[in-house]
Amino acid sequence: MLRVLVVEDSAVARRALVRTLESDPEIQVVGEATDGAHAVALVAQLKPDVVTMDVHMPVMDGLEATRRIMARSPTPIVVVSGTVRLSDVARSVQALQAGALTVLEKPGAAGRGDTDGHARVLIETVKVMAGVKVKPRPSDRTAGMTSNGSRPPATRPDHAARVDVVGVAASTGGPAALVSILASLPRTLPVPVLVVQHIQPGFERGLVSMLDRLSSLRVRLAVHGQAAEAGEVLVASSEAHLSLTASGLVAVERSAPVDGHRPSANVLFRSLARCYGPRAMGVVLTGMGRDGAEGLAELHRAGGRVIAQDEATSVVFGMPHAAQAARAVDRIVPLEGVADEISEAAGWGRPRPA
Repeated sequence: MLRVLVVEDSAVARRALVRTLESDPEIQVVGEATDGAHAVALVAQLKPDVVTMDVHMPVMDGLEATRRIMARSPTPIVVVSGTVRLSDVARSVQALQAGALTVLEKPGAAGRGDTDGHARVLIETVKVMAGVKVKPRPSDRTAGMTSNGSRPPATRPDHAARVDVVGVAASTGGPAALVSILASLPRTLPVPVLVVQHIQPGFERGLVSMLDRLSSLRVRLAVHGQAAEAGEVLVASSEAHLSLTASGLVAVERSAPVDGHRPSANVLFRSLARCYGPRAMGVVLTGMGRDGAEGLAELHRAGGRVIAQDEATSVVFGMPHAAQAARAVDRIVPLEGVADEISEAAGWGRPRPA
């Protein structure tokens, strides 16, 4: 049996979550917490396989509870939140940065339909996340540092050509990885960065807001037809594919999912391979599944450079491993080295050729 702790202050919502989860014969709800402090205590006592976490609660909210659980008793956490209040969305995304694995909308939140569909997603997500081996979260002060307290030196890429665009793909564990990378990139980065992050619809604006606040670069949600500017990070909508044309214009399309994903990292990387070839860089970060592997293989064959986050610093090594298995990866680097790789590839700090 998969043992789950449900954290939710609303008695009605809590009963609904328990009923939903226990409708699956492989899941047992072993405890219920009504606030974050109660949740922290129950995790230490019950040692559940997964925690479903509300974010807006009395005494201690879900964000602080997530921080304390990940520091003291690391456990897979699935944030289950409504999207009515902007404060809830912000806390949900911040909980991802603090170590929660993913965020889902509550079944029936804000009166939206397809409650059965949301319930199936919740059950499937809890089952999948139970298999993730989570680690204690380092403090913000020490994240991205080497043992002597300094940032690792930049590494020289094997490619001679500088790139004109960088594409990044991430899924589970991605928001925290993106914060680490974007906070380390220089404000004057001379290329645009396009990001596909798998996230529940409704939460992408909160993600963009957080990344923009914590990065020296300008971070925005991608808009169809806009120009991709140097020093700007464009994030895909949660319900549309993102790609880039040869003229540097952004394409946002609500076409069918590709291999079950929309946005699809394969769509982004294929566009970079087709339009930029050796002048493009692809980066694949922590995440489940294999989205991006085929697109990165095309980019690699077109002469572009590809780096992947290493297993030791990935929450889930699925996407980087799939790209590696497709023989699409030039370099595998720890998370703290990704920003240096991007800066070097973009030729930051040196004059660019006319």
